[in-house]
Amino acid sequence: MEVISSKSNDKIKYAVKLRESASFRKKEEKFFLESARLIKDAAISGAEIEMLFVTEDANEKYYDYIKVILKSTQKAFIISTEIAEKLADTKTTQGVFAVLNMLDKFANISKIKYYGKYVALEEISNPSNFGAICRTAEAVGLDGIIIKGGCDVYNPKVQRASMGALFRLDVITVDDLPELFTELKNNNMKIYGSVPDSSAIKITEIDKT
Repeated sequence: MEVISSKSNDKIKYAVKLRESASFRKKEEKFFLESARLIKDAAISGAEIEMLFVTEDANEKYYDYIKVILKSTQKAFIISTEIAEKLADTKTTQGVFAVLNMLDKFANISKIKYYGKYVALEEISNPSNFGAICRTAEAVGLDGIIIKGGCDVYNPKVQRASMGALFRLDVITVDDLPELFTELKNNNMKIYGSVPDSSAIKITEIDKT
């Protein structure tokens, strides 16, 4: 691996900008990830890793993950602890970071499987909440998420909170949820609304066939 020793290196500055800016991510069609496990999940899901940055300690500690990641990586770099702190979006970093090409996962309403199971999210603005919902959706056996507005799914906080679920779930983007619900009902899909009420049916007890 090539060694990067300066925090002002162009590749480091590029990665930081991807971490911080949703508009830059959209323009470049790339995104930033932190965490050995999360980057490995992305690689296994078919994501192309343009650049991998690891500290020497991380390269040893997470070698089993790094070995898998490198198979999908174009360029890999060894970085110092100081550079890792510049790249980090977490308080205690593992020292493993990547710049990836966006996954070709987003689809429109025409890709919905009428026999499938989805959660529809409208204008979810909190990245941690968004990611947690995606993680839960996968855990209860849903096929995907339907998104109307809200925060950027490639936000690093969304990705961490989702624990890789967004790499495995179908992602459908729509402009109008009421219109979508009408179409789904016309195709015999059941529609449920979620409410924070102790008397509500638990999501794990709903007949989702």
